[in-house]
Parts: sequence; C-alpha cells; structure tokens
Amino acid sequence: MPKAATNGVELEYELKGPKNGAPLLLVGGLGVQIPSWTETFVDALVERGFRVIAYDNRDIGLSTKHDDWGPADIKAAFTQARAKEKVAAPYTLEDMADDAAGLLDALGIDKAHIVGSSNGGAIAQTLAIRHPEKIATMASIMATSGRRGLPRPQGAVAEWLAKPRNPSGTREGAMDEAVANSHLIGSPGFPRDEAVLRERAGRLYHRSFYPAGNSRQLLASIASGDGRAARLSEISAPTIVIHGREDPLVALGCAEDVQQSIPGAEMLVIDGMGHDYPDGAVPAIADAIVKNAERAES
Repeated sequence: MPKAATNGVELEYELKGPKNGAPLLLVGGLGVQIPSWTETFVDALVERGFRVIAYDNRDIGLSTKHDDWGPADIKAAFTQARAKEKVAAPYTLEDMADDAAGLLDALGIDKAHIVGSSNGGAIAQTLAIRHPEKIATMASIMATSGRRGLPRPQGAVAEWLAKPRNPSGTREGAMDEAVANSHLIGSPGFPRDEAVLRERAGRLYHRSFYPAGNSRQLLASIASGDGRAARLSEISAPTIVIHGREDPLVALGCAEDVQQSIPGAEMLVIDGMGHDYPDGAVPAIADAIVKNAERAES
C-alpha cells in the first residue's frame, strides 16, 4: 500500500471504490488499522458510490511510530486529567486531525465526506473544527464530545480501557482477546461470528502488533481535554451522529451531547448495537451516511 507524507509523519493508506466516486475518509479509533474496518462496512460504502479512503493513524499499523516516547501510563494520565492537571503526550487529537487534513491534500482532494468512529469520531470532530473547508459532511459514530460530566465507562469496561492490549504478545492471545472484547463491548442484539473475529485479529497481529501505539493514542485523547466540546457549535457541515443504544464504552448520552451541540445535526440510534460494527447494522449505517451526504448536495 502507498504512504503519504504529511504533518511530519507518513501515513499508510488505501483507496477502494470508483475513481469518480465522492471521496469518503474513514477515521479510525484507538489502535484501528486499515483492515480493522469490516469488509461488509467498506463494501457497503463502495456499493453506494463512494471512493473510500482508509488509513492508519500515526502510531499504529504501518504509519509512523513514536517509539522514543515509550508506552503511556494511562492510569496516571486519567488521574492527572481528573485533577485538571496538564497531561503530557507526544501528540494530541489536534495533531491527528491535521494529519487527516494533510492526507486529503496529499491525495489532491479538496473536500471529502468524513466518517469518524469512536476516538476517530473525536478526531473527525476536531478536523471539522480546524479544517472546515475540507469537510463535505461528517458522520460521528460511537463517539463522545469529550465534555466533562458525561457518563463514563463503568466496572469491567473501565478496567479494560486502562489495561494493555494482548499482554501475552502472541497471535493466539490477540485472537482470544478479539472474541473476549466482542462479549465485553460488542453488540448484544446482533449475532457474532467468532471465527471471523479470530481470523481478522490474526491478520491484524501479523500486519502490526504495536500496543504501545494504542496506549499513546489514548493518551493523546486524554491530553486533549474537553475543549473540543465548547467548539462543536462551530461545525457547519451536515452531520449525522450514529450510536448503538447498548454501547457500554461510550454511553448514548455522550452521543446525544454531540448531536445537541452541532447545529442541525441529525441522529440515528441503533437498537442492539454496542461498540462495534455488526454486519446486521451496516445497511442502516451506510444508508444514513448516504442520506447525510445528500444534504450537502441539496
């Protein structure tokens, strides 16, 4: 796959879909690599005419790594953030949003539809604030505004968030973890194919197993604070907020805050959906993205 140099880093990216299709940029969340996006989801967007651009954020996959920083101490960072102390990090969500804008520039794309998922939704929101000229429309999926006082993950999910990924460091461990994660934060209202989950986890492990990058991406989110929430009202691009009613990682109230903070934003809540992309929910998600894209054309 090709790489694009932007904002002091190199980003691995992939294009799929008709060359004359409307460009749509997928912005992934913590640790998301290009193959993390399900084939069902990407194909649904391609079938609806989009030219889909997927990429590895900095510090993950085959993009530039920040090895000199070392793994992040997430528990310490959360403690500092709750005390309203400055959290040190090698980069912020603002840097990651600038990366995305630079990738579009490198590809010669003036404006694109932006689909941000989970922490990628926070990056997409930041991109829409910092680079409004690059945004045709935005879909914020499974994401929060970051506003203080919103519901936080509880219990086992909160503990999982601060734990290192796949501590065994093995391919089998990665596959087992993918299945366990699907039971912890996945969609209870949709069937899950554990064989597919294991196969994808194995491919991702071989492509790039890099848990330190995952921890630093979370550190970037913590270090960025909640300033984004106060600026969501500046977003003028047509926006759709999509969320699972049963999401245990990012509570529905967090998404409702995003929708209420962005002028004219619409919302789709999917019953039975958690913090993943179950195949059964993909048609509704893809159709909502298309409908939102049509708002820009009208």
